[in-house]
Amino acid sequence: MINGCRVYHDFLADGFNIDHIVVGPKGVFAVETKGRAKPDRNGGTEEAKVVCDGQILRFPDWSESRPIEQAKSQASWLAKWLDSAVGEPVPVQPVLALPGWYVVREKPMDLFIINGKNPDLMLKYSNVALSETLVKRIVHQLEQRCRDIEPLAYAKKAKGKLR
Repeated sequence: MINGCRVYHDFLADGFNIDHIVVGPKGVFAVETKGRAKPDRNGGTEEAKVVCDGQILRFPDWSESRPIEQAKSQASWLAKWLDSAVGEPVPVQPVLALPGWYVVREKPMDLFIINGKNPDLMLKYSNVALSETLVKRIVHQLEQRCRDIEPLAYAKKAKGKLR
C-alpha cells in the first residue's frame, strides 16, 4: 500500500459505513468517496472542476455541503471509537474523495479533498506522526472489527449437487 499504510474498506460503524480507512505513520484517515457526474459539455471534459472552501462544494451546476459534513462526522466517530479501543487519543483526519474532479481549494481546510489520483497528498500534507507501536495497536483493533466473518470455502459440485 502507499507509503507503508494499511487500508480497510467498507468499515462498519454504528448504523453507517466508512468507505475507506487508511492507517500509517502519518496518521489515520477516514475517507468518504462520492461519485458525481460531470457536465456533458465538450464530451464531459469541460468544467470538471469543483471549488471548495471547507464548508461547501461548488460544482459547475450545483453546490452541496453534505459530503463534507459526512466526512467530518465519520472521522469524529472513528476517533472516538479508536480512543476507546486503544486507550489513548487518536486523531482521525477526514478525507473526501471526488473521483475524476479537479479540486480547487480556496483556503486551508480541516479536511483533505482529493480526486483519487493522488491519494498520497493526504500523507504528504498531514501534520500527524504516529509511533509504530500506536499504529500496530490501531491496526489490531481495526482487524478485530473488520475480519469478523469466517471465509467461505465452496464445495465442488458432485453430480449436480453441492457437497
